[in-house]
Amino acid sequence: MSSQSETAVRPSVERRGKPNLNPFTSNLFIGSLLPIVLIIIWEVASRNGWVAPYLLPAPSVVLEEIVGMAQEGELWGHISITLYRVFAGFLLGMIAAAILGAATGYSRIVEKILDPMLQALRAIPSLAWVPLFVLWIGIGEASKITLVAVGVFFPIYLNLTSGIQGVDRKLIEVGRMYHFTSLQQIRKIIFPAALPSFLVGVRSGLSLGWMFVVAAELLGASQGLGYLMVFGQNTSSPELVIGSIVLFAIFGKITDEILKRIQTRTLRWQDSIENSV
Repeated sequence: MSSQSETAVRPSVERRGKPNLNPFTSNLFIGSLLPIVLIIIWEVASRNGWVAPYLLPAPSVVLEEIVGMAQEGELWGHISITLYRVFAGFLLGMIAAAILGAATGYSRIVEKILDPMLQALRAIPSLAWVPLFVLWIGIGEASKITLVAVGVFFPIYLNLTSGIQGVDRKLIEVGRMYHFTSLQQIRKIIFPAALPSFLVGVRSGLSLGWMFVVAAELLGASQGLGYLMVFGQNTSSPELVIGSIVLFAIFGKITDEILKRIQTRTLRWQDSIENSV
């Protein structure tokens, strides 16, 4: 009986461990199909004059503008300062959200004290923070990083709080049966159970961080991809505006893919549909 079960389980385990080597069924190829088709349609429409080139230039024109700025060396400064603002704000917001989210989720008293105020602050639009941060901190890097941190904070805080509060009560009872201390319960039960929600919040927070850095760079910035968008608008250069948007999309996708891979590796133990494929 055991040998039959082993032979039944072994093929699925081996199949799960083998990577997909077929380039035509890989996630990268399948995910690239729709963007490639849209780019081809966009190029054809622009070249044939179906859309006004001063409103929507062809992808080749946008690519030529990006490559030209990269060759001149101007583009790398804008990219690096935007990445710095996003990652600095992301780390700051994630640390604050992890501390307050863990405290709010674990303690009902802390939740009653902090959560109503944080929920009210969450309803404030991103652009409403800009003039306040400029008055308090100035127009330097600190105000831009703080604005990104605000955007990152709330998704992580909400997901972590709900993840901790959603831990199965039966697991807590099991920990009490084994006489776990509070620290052991947090380390062995609460943290693993809330980790999926926390990682989802981290990915959501990073995506909002990219949105908030645009708001930060639209006002009072002299460098960055958001500044390039404003410069392209003021100089009537739609290829520069669209190029900046494309770069935001590329770097946003790359950073999200990195977090997704970290999430998949971290939650490999989880009995989920994704891990069963």
